[in-house]
Amino acid sequence: MNTSWRSASLVATAAAVLALTTACGQESTPSAGSQNVGATAPAGGFGGTGANAGTQTGTGAGNGYGADGQQGSAGAKAAGQLTVSSNAELGKVLTDSAGMTLYRFDQDTAEPPKSNCDGDCAKAWPPVPANDATAGAGLDKALLGEVTRADGTKQLTIAGWPAYRYAKDAKAGDTTGQGVGGKWYALAPNGKKASLASLPGLSVKKTELGDVVVDKNGMTVYRFLKDKAWPKSVSACTGACLEKWPAVAPVPANETKGVAKKGLMGFTRPDGVKQMTVNCWPIYTFSGDKVPGDINGQGVGGTWYAVSPDGKPVGAPK
Repeated sequence: MNTSWRSASLVATAAAVLALTTACGQESTPSAGSQNVGATAPAGGFGGTGANAGTQTGTGAGNGYGADGQQGSAGAKAAGQLTVSSNAELGKVLTDSAGMTLYRFDQDTAEPPKSNCDGDCAKAWPPVPANDATAGAGLDKALLGEVTRADGTKQLTIAGWPAYRYAKDAKAGDTTGQGVGGKWYALAPNGKKASLASLPGLSVKKTELGDVVVDKNGMTVYRFLKDKAWPKSVSACTGACLEKWPAVAPVPANETKGVAKKGLMGFTRPDGVKQMTVNCWPIYTFSGDKVPGDINGQGVGGTWYAVSPDGKPVGAPK
């Protein structure tokens, strides 16, 4: 019985390998040169945008906190009457009585409500106090709640999600915290991430680079030239690099639009993170991209490039 089981397992494994090999044809990749993993960023430099991204030190905007530990002007002020504002890029966004954008953190939980932003994180993203918060027009007051933080203070929740301001938002209407670290997003009035429309898991957006792949939040997707495609499916972006270039989570093929189906699959990295591939190449977003349509990661370090609908790196050297 044991021998039969082992034989069946080997046959199944061989069939899976054959299917993946057929789906994931090899393509030649430009030499990545001698750049360090994670482009030109030093280990602590996750912030910055554009071609020189990653040359800054400190905690930086891309580490999931994003304000070098400075509380800034947002402060821990009472929220007052919450209002619903319209944003050209994000649609309906929840703001406090002073017009400051409220955010949510992907590493928090809503059921049950729990904040996982403390210490330096809470200085960069001041929690919104629950006291004095009321619902204005367009907001269901039943969605307002509170959660007790580790320090005993009460934090406002929206549909269970703890609410924060961003220390780098300087004036009413600013949304500079959108997408920071691939973990922070403006709050919609229903507690979800603010977005103009519901996008597929992966789709195609026209930019100044031409058509590029974007994730479910409309953020540009990138490839790292030091990676390897199937059959190895190896990501060379680990540790600090992965904080700056978050891996795109696996997306079912039927939840994509406009992206070539060949080599569209997920894999599990050695660190346990599950990552999506397009044309069998691992894909990422960039913490320096703040709003949908940003392409600040293009060409960083000569190793990072936006992904075309067929999975190739847009504008990479031949």
